[in-house]
Amino acid sequence: MRALTSCFAAAAMLVTASPALAQNQSTGERVLRGVLQGLIGPEEQPQQQPQQPQQPVEQTPQVLTDAQRLQQVLADPRRGDEGARDRYRHPAETLDFFQVKPGMTVVDYMPNGWWYSKILVPYLGPQGRYIGMNPDVSRMTGYLHDTYSDVAGKLAAAHANWASAGDAQVFGFNTQDYPEALDGTVDRVLLIREMHNQLRFGWLHADMLAIRRMLKPGGMVGLIDHRMYEDAPYSMTDGNKGYLRQSDVIDLMDVYGFDLVASNEINANPLDTKDYDIGVWALPPNLAGATNRNRAQRLAIGESDRMTLLFRKRD
Repeated sequence: MRALTSCFAAAAMLVTASPALAQNQSTGERVLRGVLQGLIGPEEQPQQQPQQPQQPVEQTPQVLTDAQRLQQVLADPRRGDEGARDRYRHPAETLDFFQVKPGMTVVDYMPNGWWYSKILVPYLGPQGRYIGMNPDVSRMTGYLHDTYSDVAGKLAAAHANWASAGDAQVFGFNTQDYPEALDGTVDRVLLIREMHNQLRFGWLHADMLAIRRMLKPGGMVGLIDHRMYEDAPYSMTDGNKGYLRQSDVIDLMDVYGFDLVASNEINANPLDTKDYDIGVWALPPNLAGATNRNRAQRLAIGESDRMTLLFRKRD
């Protein structure tokens, strides 16, 4: 005990002996701490708590807008080289104008070739339904029968080649096999470059009645077709050359109970002269009858001048 008291006294004298140390209290404290550690050992340090493992931070999934989702679909490599036609067909702007949204039920009339199918099926998503509709060709033979019969089977086989987990439900039917369960359940019907075929092959009446039947109240039809000059003779506007007058299309839709909502020039092409002997098929992508002399000219024109119209089902 006496030794400990002497040690404290010595430490105090050491601190007060130096004016500099006396002025610097923190230095004096360090000296005293050193003396104590020499006598009784170092101070016990507080026991550290074991470090808890860090929990992984959950990443919030990115929510895409409809426009972003559509751009993602258009950039999908499963489309192959079909994106080369986008500059003529403007699918993003067209589907936006037609107010097509993910989760909808959409009927695509005469989809053979599947160009719009590869866009709509993934875009509509798992809550949506994509339905291919072909006309009744059961009494026809040759090319029309072979190409357009059994759209359900052809669509299923084609979709199997580019399907993904996030696709819409996919099925199809020909008009004579119209499923009654479809009545009043469809949000949109797309008639893309096909009304001229409905007219020239006699499919218009039966198909338009079916289309009206399947649409919900207020459901809409998005229509695109090759556009002829308004003052052109009937021989150039009856559909046999692929072209129709826009005013005739609006009148026909009115007959079947559809009101024009809006028109758009998204797919217009002022370079199209519309005077080809073989009709619209002279232009890309068909280039029917093209020769070395006129091929470059037709490619420079691009695809046809097209009307883009939106109609609503009238009560």
